[in-house]
Parts: sequence; C-alpha cells; structure tokens
Amino acid sequence: MSVQTSSSYDALRAAIVSGEIAPDARLVEVEVSAAFGMSRGAVRTALIRLEQDGLVVREPHRGARVRKVSNEEAVEILQARAVLEGLAARQAAERIDEAGQTRLAECLARQRALLERDDLLGASDANADLHAALLELSGHSTAKRLIHALHSQTVRYQYRTILIPGRSAASVEEHDAIVDAVIGGRPDDADAAMRRHLSNVAQSVRRRLIPGDIDMASRGAL
Repeated sequence: MSVQTSSSYDALRAAIVSGEIAPDARLVEVEVSAAFGMSRGAVRTALIRLEQDGLVVREPHRGARVRKVSNEEAVEILQARAVLEGLAARQAAERIDEAGQTRLAECLARQRALLERDDLLGASDANADLHAALLELSGHSTAKRLIHALHSQTVRYQYRTILIPGRSAASVEEHDAIVDAVIGGRPDDADAAMRRHLSNVAQSVRRRLIPGDIDMASRGAL
C-alpha cells in the first residue's frame, strides 16, 4: 500500500469517526477526492477499507455512505465495551504507578471543572480522555485495538449521552469510583466499577433517553 493511499484512508477515517462527516452522508468519489486531495483510485481503496472497518456501507448502483449505528446496535457495542474496558481497568489497577495515578486524578478533576462551568461537550471530551488514559495505562494491546474499533462506530453517542438529564453528575460519580479503585490498586473493584458505568450508559440508550442529534457545527462535526 502506498503512503498516499494510507494517509488518504487515515484522513477520511478520522473525518468519519470525529463526526465531521455525518452518519448516512453520501461519499461521492469525485467530491471526496476534491475535499481531501485524493486521487479517485485512493478514494476507492479507502472506501473498501472503511467498509471492512464497519464505518462505510457500499451499495450497488448507489455508491457509498457513512454507516449509521442504531440505538440497538449502540447498546450492544456498549455492552461489549463494558467487558473489554472492565478488563482494561483491572489491568490498570494492577500496573498503576505514581505518574499514572496523577494522570487519572487530573483527568477526573478536569471533567469536574468543565461540568461546573456547564461545558457539557468539553466534559464529554474529558470523559473520552479518561477512558483513553485508563486503556493506555492497562498496557493491554488487544483490548486497546478492539475498543478502538468499537468506539469509532459510536462516536456520535459520546456527545449525546452527556445531554441526558442527570447523566453528567452520574458520570462523574461513576468515574470517581473507577479512578479510586484503580489508584487504590483494587483490580476487582476497578473492573466492576467500569462495567457498571458503561452498563448505565447502555441502559440510557436502551430506554431511548438520548436527545436528538445535536448541532456540532461549532466543533467541526455534525
């Protein structure tokens, strides 16, 4: 695979995962080529890989579009993440050092500060940073790869669950329990706290408490 093809795939994938290109959006080869400075061949190759990633659907005579994840599938993905991220939290608790403890405490403090300023989307970013830090600290490369693949398909929910009434406060309490267990070196508690956290998010999605799609234009996402 050429360097150009690889970088083209990465750029297009990042735009989809970030929400810059919205779910169900049509991916017209000539338009994608112009927008990303890609050759038509590079676009076609990237779309094939993105279909394999589960991010794009290609339909005969209709072209490609960004795959939209239903609430039902989002619940299943969150359930799978609960198991994998529970494992990661367990591993992090077993491996945690002083630098890792400081990093987690800072992530949690930043989320609290943003919520106090009613910056819900900023708090959502801090939430993602905390999960990413726990995953990195776990040192579990297989869990990291699988979670990355699952999370990329549900990125829009990251910015919507925070809008559920009462969910932001609950999220901080749940994260506090996770961080406390990891910093305290309690693997069983860390695993259980992470599973409980993501199970609660899944329950919110299952009960269809998620608000309608929000305008992410100010963030470069739709």
